[in-house]
Amino acid sequence: MQHVIHAAMQFPSIVFTFLLGLLTLYWLLVIIRIAPLELFERDSLKEDHLASTLVSLGFAGVPATLALTIIMLIAGALTLAIEMLVLSLLPLGLLRIPVGVLVLWGSLVIASPVAAVLCQALHRGLHRYRPFTRRCLLGETVVVTERQGGGEVAFAVLDNEPNGAAVKLLSKANALPVQGERRVLVKYLPAEGAYRSVSEQEYLETRTRLSKLRLSQKDRSSGRYSASH
Repeated sequence: MQHVIHAAMQFPSIVFTFLLGLLTLYWLLVIIRIAPLELFERDSLKEDHLASTLVSLGFAGVPATLALTIIMLIAGALTLAIEMLVLSLLPLGLLRIPVGVLVLWGSLVIASPVAAVLCQALHRGLHRYRPFTRRCLLGETVVVTERQGGGEVAFAVLDNEPNGAAVKLLSKANALPVQGERRVLVKYLPAEGAYRSVSEQEYLETRTRLSKLRLSQKDRSSGRYSASH
């Protein structure tokens, strides 16, 4: 046990030791209802923020804090294992810092898709509880089951869930949903307890355009940097 604690206090393991300590404190505050569960969530996926980034990485349906906790747990365990089995046996000296940074990056790269799979397995059960059926549903795909009145109010169920949670959709007159249509939740309306949504195809096309735009902006930025040096 002492060997494990010593390894957890070494760089790079100490980074995750510190972050997991903060996350533990946060979850204690959530349990006693001092801190909000949806700490990083926003009402819309339109802007670039942590929750929308996690949705694009496959973490739709769970709070950002839960996704981050699972990522940090997996990455921390990987980093600790590498420290105990490899790094502690090597005379790294000053090389420990660049090697440690590389280990941190590699652990996060490996942990992210594994955590996404675990979150997808968890979120079906979580949706039975009311705190997990609000903003964290943004990015989820639903199937329209019913329209009311002129069609501006509709109801849908979460896709690919045996007992899919029902959600209320509010739509503008020029974007009415069709019964049986697959749509993606993109905005939460707290006053109405409902969501704005777009067609699944439109959502995918928008994500593709945004990805290309970001890549072109990065290319232009790197080009200007190279030209100035």
